[in-house]
Amino acid sequence: MTEVSTIGLDLAKNVFQAHGASVAGDVVFRRKLRRDQVLAFFAAQPPCFVAMEACPGAHYWGREIGKFGHTVRLIAPAYVKPFVKRQKNDMSDAEAICEAAQRPTMRFVAVKSEAKQASAVIFRTRDIVVGQRTQLINAIRGHLSEYGLIAPQGPFHVGRLIAHIEDPASSVPEAARSCLALLVEGLRHLQEQIGALDAEISARAKADDTTRRLMTVPGIGPLIATAIEALAPPAETFRSGRDFAAWVGLTPMQRSTGGKERLGRTSRMGERTLRRLLIIAASAVVRWAKRKGVPKGSWLGRMLERKPPMLVIVALANKNARIAWALLTKGESYRAPAVPA
Repeated sequence: MTEVSTIGLDLAKNVFQAHGASVAGDVVFRRKLRRDQVLAFFAAQPPCFVAMEACPGAHYWGREIGKFGHTVRLIAPAYVKPFVKRQKNDMSDAEAICEAAQRPTMRFVAVKSEAKQASAVIFRTRDIVVGQRTQLINAIRGHLSEYGLIAPQGPFHVGRLIAHIEDPASSVPEAARSCLALLVEGLRHLQEQIGALDAEISARAKADDTTRRLMTVPGIGPLIATAIEALAPPAETFRSGRDFAAWVGLTPMQRSTGGKERLGRTSRMGERTLRRLLIIAASAVVRWAKRKGVPKGSWLGRMLERKPPMLVIVALANKNARIAWALLTKGESYRAPAVPA
């Protein structure tokens, strides 16, 4: 019997599909597995290359299957789709995963540890809570605008609207005031939760040597430093800082052909949470530089003289991502470049 070299596993909630192939790519088996049969099946297989799509649960299965001596690799679903032949079903998906994994130039996703995944939960939770806070703020703004009460944009100005709700002498009807008070109570509760999450993130950043070194970079604070440590794969996964910046999604889309280079908007592929944090931090640095000024001849100063602000913000976020990769790789702290006289 031909020995299996690569197994493509199509993950699901209850019914999994496995596709085994030899070194030459010939089909060795096609198996449908129930959830409780998956680990027993791989325990009986000789050590081989196991590939799965990077989807919910993939890191868990990657860790469990790897305990049996298999080499586990995760593939981005976008890289698997071109290998699906005609009809899409579990069998075709498993075969496509197997074929994609056998390509010599395929890019794989690193399997995360439980600790790494647990560290990422705090950022996902914070995003949800911040989104709920934004919903309540928008609801309060919308309701009070019906009574001619408005406030500038931003969560820091919502206090003016809350004052109108809590003031019995304001123009807000009493019937609406009791309902709006519920929104205000929910908003204050979410503010407390966000503050608690930020305090926990700050404590984690101060306790870890890697995040302390990352915070020496201008524009990278406790939130971004902890996010890089929790969300990014190991630094050695990337060949250079450019590759890491591209993984974050801070590089332009290419539409090049015929030897002519055509670059478009930012690709927005990769880790969305980390990209958003880097861009927000870079925008704060640019606003501060435009208000207070920067040393003449510095990189940021030259960019602001020649380029529009938004382009400078994305370029600075890209630069900070590459610097962060260099610090993670070399184990050093940030040293500001010397400004030419």
